[in-house]
Amino acid sequence: MPEQHLSDAELAAEPAAYWTGIANKALLAYTRARQAEKGYTQPQFWLLRNLSADDISPDGAGMTLPELQEAMASYIQPEDDLTTAAAELVRRGWLRQDAGGALWITEEGEQARLALKGNAPALRAALHAGISEEDYVTTVKVLRRFVRNAGGTITP
Repeated sequence: MPEQHLSDAELAAEPAAYWTGIANKALLAYTRARQAEKGYTQPQFWLLRNLSADDISPDGAGMTLPELQEAMASYIQPEDDLTTAAAELVRRGWLRQDAGGALWITEEGEQARLALKGNAPALRAALHAGISEEDYVTTVKVLRRFVRNAGGTITP
């Protein structure tokens, strides 16, 4: 189906929630498809990030699945299954689970996290193609204002 060209006045009347929803679905689908091509899932990458002292984890301490679920609550998707994602990472040797059920990143997992992180620049470049940094910054500022106007919370 050809792209419909709308005037600026028509675009100004479009509902923001519709377009942010469409954008969210498209960006997630694209990102997850590229990650799947590389042999991992977004939840697997998030698990590694949340357990790494060199990334999101403040201290590199192990966390249980409920603790990880809570830590990822603002970005995990309803269809994401952390139990399955973690089990696969344990199978690969990237995570280990202690007797108390806490998951810990292994040295192999840290190396994998760094390798997977290396995929981010190409993903970003593809998604940002044709968008100036100025337009991107303006878009993020507008989205942040929408969140504040809707009573949401902006985290750094």
